Amino acid sequence: MKSRSIIAGLAAVLAASVATAAHAEPVFNRIASFAVAGNLPDGTDPKTATSSEIIAATEDGNTLVYSDSPLKAIGFIDITDAKAPKAAGTVSFEGEPTSVTVVGGKALVAVNTRESFVKPSGLLAVVDIATKKIETTCDLGGQPDSIALNKDKTIAAIAIENERDEEVNDGAIPQMPAGDLVLVSIKDGAPDCATVNHVALTGLADIAGDDPEPEFVSFNGQDEIALTLQENNHIVILDGKTGTVKTHFSAGAVDLDKIDTKKDGRIAFTGKKEGQKREPDAVKWLDDDRLVVANEGDWEGGSRGFTIFDKTGKVAYESGPSLEYAIASIGHYPDKRNSKGVEPEGLEAATFGEDNLFFVLAERASIVGVYKDTGAEPELLQLLPSGIGPEGAVAIPARNLLVTANETDLGEDGLARSHVMIYERAEGTAAYPQIKSADKDGLPVGFGALSGLAAAKDEPGKLFAVSDSVYSSDPAIFTIDATQKPALITEKLSITRDGAPAQKLDIEGVAIDGEGGFWLASEGNSDKLYAHAILHVNKKGEIKQEIAIPAELRAGEIRYGFEGITAVGEGDDTVLWMAVQREWKDDEKGFVKLVSYKPSSEEWGAVRYPLEKAEAGWVGLSEITVNGDYAYIVERDNLLGKDAKLKKLYRVALADLKPGKLGETLPTVKKEEVRDLIPDLKALNGYVVDKVEGFTIDAAGNGYVVTDNDGVDDSSGETLFFSIGPVNAM
Repeated sequence: MKSRSIIAGLAAVLAASVATAAHAEPVFNRIASFAVAGNLPDGTDPKTATSSEIIAATEDGNTLVYSDSPLKAIGFIDITDAKAPKAAGTVSFEGEPTSVTVVGGKALVAVNTRESFVKPSGLLAVVDIATKKIETTCDLGGQPDSIALNKDKTIAAIAIENERDEEVNDGAIPQMPAGDLVLVSIKDGAPDCATVNHVALTGLADIAGDDPEPEFVSFNGQDEIALTLQENNHIVILDGKTGTVKTHFSAGAVDLDKIDTKKDGRIAFTGKKEGQKREPDAVKWLDDDRLVVANEGDWEGGSRGFTIFDKTGKVAYESGPSLEYAIASIGHYPDKRNSKGVEPEGLEAATFGEDNLFFVLAERASIVGVYKDTGAEPELLQLLPSGIGPEGAVAIPARNLLVTANETDLGEDGLARSHVMIYERAEGTAAYPQIKSADKDGLPVGFGALSGLAAAKDEPGKLFAVSDSVYSSDPAIFTIDATQKPALITEKLSITRDGAPAQKLDIEGVAIDGEGGFWLASEGNSDKLYAHAILHVNKKGEIKQEIAIPAELRAGEIRYGFEGITAVGEGDDTVLWMAVQREWKDDEKGFVKLVSYKPSSEEWGAVRYPLEKAEAGWVGLSEITVNGDYAYIVERDNLLGKDAKLKKLYRVALADLKPGKLGETLPTVKKEEVRDLIPDLKALNGYVVDKVEGFTIDAAGNGYVVTDNDGVDDSSGETLFFSIGPVNAM
């Protein structure tokens, strides 16, 4: 089953991505993103940590409500115009909201008010959405996790987790007090606190049965509840009206083969894990008899995919690593955090038109898998780019909308904030991915952190890209067919030294050498024992020459070095030009070097390039490529989102590239703006990413841009790859 699902999944993603308008199927495309920090109360430090974890929508679909644990609040977003979401305020609590749902004009909020792990407490708060006032609270007697309502909104079920302390006994359970399930009757649109009913769950699971840790709860249309006990690796089915346990069963384990198990700077599906406990997080009913669970893992497990059970516990479908493979094929595999792979955590299920769909949120990959429920093996329709760490989702079929809440906020490090993202389903073509890889021997070619581009001399649309130090154990050159949509990585050429993958490299630029090989620019970092260097590799990827920078350059070096390489001329007249990213110690502020090297004579030289002034952060160069009479240069700031101001393509006349002697006064070149790339970076309606790293012009004169996704490390993982059309016409 697994091999069939792998092939079917990858084929479906590709098929969905290349659907033509002549036979248009409905697809989801992102139409808006909302930075949660934009909803901070007036007077709050804009760098205050925020989050969007669980999200719900009002019954008219015009307002979103999300839980924000760091802020101890829930937030509201007006999506009357879904393409232009607006901040609609917050409500604060004396505790951390963990989950939220909506009944009528009220938001029901589960709030964790615990004093400590051993003294858990919590409450259910009722918030009037119109007035943003807390109307009443019910004591829950423990620390709540998720909340759900039955179909007619007469019963609320709250999973009381009473979570373990991971610092105690290495996080092993049991750790008392035990969790349970709370049922509350809903009357006139509000919970009746007098009906709070605690349902004991002890003695059910084989693993720490006296310490159940309920995680996620979901109702089907018959008022039956599916409840996951994540650390206990167990699933319970209850009668929502009486709280009676109808059945329960172990979530079981999976044998995983051909998976990446090492955090080693290399994506290699060569490992295995046997008997891997599923330890499911989210659960959703697909119909009244089947449920799907996201196997995130937490204590000892995590099987990297999802499983469909019937309510007797029989496995109807096991995804194995198929979702992980599909995600790797679009550059979102998180090698640096891969003990649990892409880590499926959240789920949503809904009917859109005639299609029963469910959505799997992969936290570490920042991807949402869109599946069609066929009643048997589900069909993977799309992979949607999300913000960092998608946690919750809500479908609004009446408006053809899907919304995700993305938990991770990296504002303290100057990186991306938590975002809520909105997708619309309509006929058309999937906008993402913009680049993916072909499979090899039934497995995807993993890639990411693309940092430089070059073009084949005589074949339009044939490009080459390199990956940077994120994949330091397997540096590579990728061949790209940009005539396809999405662009397709057709080959991977590993860079080797003495027959083994080359180490201590940070490849940031690539140029063809005219003989089937490549010139590569490696950015140095003395802290990691990387040297600034030029490498010459043959068509087999073997390093045949390593050219260290001369003493005159080395004297002023910092770690922000060569960020691109290009070649001018042929044979003995070949001159290489490298763009230095930032000012070195011997540079005047606001000027960087374009460094030249002539291989035939081993001569070095340089010119000065004037940088734009930075409003914040820093400004530097990312790429250089020569075409016709000009050298084209990417200049950017290191900011993202609304703070990003400079992502531009400039050009310098080749006639002005007359290198001066190193150590002497260098000539200064004049630059001309060609294109502001920020509108292009906004085209997919996400936030503006910071690292525009690669640019080249193909044999037909079309310009291509690629962004570096940092290997999905503290990044949304999105790789943007797009053409800006004929460059000579600009």
